[in-house]
Amino acid sequence: MRLIPVGDHIIVKAAPKEETSKAGIIIPDTASKERAERGEVIAVGPGRELEGGKRISMDVAVGQTVLFKKYAPDEVKIDGVEYLVIRMDDVMAIIE
Repeated sequence: MRLIPVGDHIIVKAAPKEETSKAGIIIPDTASKERAERGEVIAVGPGRELEGGKRISMDVAVGQTVLFKKYAPDEVKIDGVEYLVIRMDDVMAIIE
């Protein structure tokens, strides 16, 4: 099954959120129940359609890592893999 975003939506695969304690112990994201705030763009929609049929171009591309608002994404599970669906307006930055 394939996800193809519509409008100004993007599909993101959340990056694992690992933290390191002061002692150097890595704490995996499963220890924390908070949502991810960054991830890799898997698919990009064509952009939001304006009146008259014009489209606003998307600012992100497939393969980029983005930073987004914590509670913005909707979670979707396809073939056992969890993806996030986010509107372009909720993306705050591209991480390089």
